[in-house]
Amino acid sequence: MRSLPQLIAEDIHAIDAALGALVEQSEATSAIILDMAGFVITRAGEPDGMDLSTLGALTANAYAATQAIAGLIHEPDVTSLYQEGEQSCLLISKINGATLLLVIFPAHVSAGAVKYFSVSTVATLVAQLETAEKRAPGEKLDLSALNLSDTSQIFVQRS
Repeated sequence: MRSLPQLIAEDIHAIDAALGALVEQSEATSAIILDMAGFVITRAGEPDGMDLSTLGALTANAYAATQAIAGLIHEPDVTSLYQEGEQSCLLISKINGATLLLVIFPAHVSAGAVKYFSVSTVATLVAQLETAEKRAPGEKLDLSALNLSDTSQIFVQRS
């Protein structure tokens, strides 16, 4: 699993703009960027009081389980998952080896439209993450290794 590059305010603004456009264009309820461990990086839209920590963890695990199943049938990679419900649907898309895009949308909205707009959003997100990676190639962030009781190593001012 790849680690997340160091993100600065400029990266988050660009990512948030892409997510906001996706929510607006696709009529989704919300769009959420997660790392592969399920930690929420940023989001757009309103997830209607959902527990985002649990949702992120379950989304990452669902993707990992589907990726494992794909390996059993000799499929090297899964790029997206779709879950359809009576009221809400989910589209999980792989952005890169470190991040996922979760789009939550009402069941009456076309899944095809959401997937269509998600493809261009993923391309935009890949480009922004690559920009962040090039800015500081040796600086990685693995959110799953975070010690939540001591975040001093994360919030360090660099010169």
